[in-house]
Parts: sequence; structure tokens; C-alpha cells
Amino acid sequence: MPGHGVSLSIEDRLDILARQVAEKGEEIGLPYIAVSADISSTDPMRDREGEPFAETVFKWLDPSLEYWKDRMFALRSTLVHATRTCAEPFYYAEGEVGSWRPNAAVAASNDPEEYLKAHIQAAIVAPAYLPGGAIGAVAWASDQPQETRAIFERHAESLHALALKFIATYHDARSLGPQGPAVYLTRREIQCLKWASAGKTDAEIATIMHISVPTVRFHITNSATKLGVAGKARAIQRASTLGYIGHD
Repeated sequence: MPGHGVSLSIEDRLDILARQVAEKGEEIGLPYIAVSADISSTDPMRDREGEPFAETVFKWLDPSLEYWKDRMFALRSTLVHATRTCAEPFYYAEGEVGSWRPNAAVAASNDPEEYLKAHIQAAIVAPAYLPGGAIGAVAWASDQPQETRAIFERHAESLHALALKFIATYHDARSLGPQGPAVYLTRREIQCLKWASAGKTDAEIATIMHISVPTVRFHITNSATKLGVAGKARAIQRASTLGYIGHD
């Protein structure tokens, strides 16, 4: 441990968190670990030397799989697919997937055959949803049957917090995702984007809001500039991930 008054670098904190993730897996009987800072990216999480954590700190059930080198892994993996619809930790045990509460989306994504092919007998997955829309995840697994439901009940909260700290620290260390404070959109900009997200044309938005078409376009263009994106579609998507536009 560092002495009093000694501050750790972000790379030091990242290394410590990676070791904690590995140690937690050993502690709870799920020692095989897969990690992703962004399930949409094919680039694996790497340490300060540029080496994948999957090769230096973590181990997986099948050493020959090398999932971090497989660009199609995220599209095939049931574990990864479930994180797209569930922001809470979930577990796999005895052919079933469960969480803190009934979750039809997670249950529907279950594919016991894939788990068997991957030699997974038990697993707990902690998704990490970050600002800007990135989804990371940490999966702890075992090739032996475990009391997974009991492990989940005791450790899910701490696993979720640890995964979020690890993934968020990695994003900070690698300058991934939005940097700096959140932008502020005006009421008019939000209104224009909301109507645009509902499929309304610029002319229809102008009629609804009793403003001119050029004014609608100005507000949409201005919001895109603030959000750091190009085009109406990207502005709508970014505004949605930042909570300016609802899903109703």
C-alpha cells in the first residue's frame, strides 16, 4: 500500500482493480474471467504495456479460445448478447439465467448449448453501462458446478460495483467515451430533437412548434455541434443516451 499522501496514477489504480477482479473470482469459486470495456469494439482491454489483460492477469476456461482475438465473438456470445438488454448483474446456473428480479429479456437470450460448448457450468456477469452509450462487462465463470444462486445473492452487488469501477477507470485511462462535463441543450433544441426522433420532418416540426423551417434546422444543427456529432440521426442518438430524449 502507498504511504500517507502518496497518490496513485490512473494506471496504478487500473492494475489494482484488475487484480481485485481476478482475486474476487478466486474467492467466490468463479476464477475464469472475461472482460470488455466496450462490447461494440473488437479491441481488448490492455494494460499499460499494451498487453491484453486476458493474457497477463485473467484466464479463461479454454486457453485456446482467445476470445479477445475473435472479432465475431461479441456477435455470437450469449453472455455478451444478454448485456445489451440488462444493466444489472445476472447469473447462469444449471441451464438457467437469472437476476435479482424476473427478467424476460435475459431469460430469452439464454442458450444452454452455447454455455456447454464453452465449458461454462456457472457464471456471473456484471454489465457496466457508461455515459455516451458504451456497454462494458466483466464475466466470472467456472467449468465446475457451483452454488451460483447463493454466490450471486451474497456477492452480486460488490461484483457489480467492482466491474463498474474497473471499466470506468479503464475508459478514463484510455480517454474513451465523452470527456469533460455534460453539455446543456436548450428547451427548443430538445423539443426539435424529440419531434425529429418521433419521425417528424423539419417542415412538420416547424408547424407543430410554430417556428420557421430554417429555425428548426438551426436548433438541430446547433444541438449536434454541442453534442460533438454530425447529422440529425447522430444528434438524436447522443441526446437519447444522455437522457434528453425519452423512449416513450
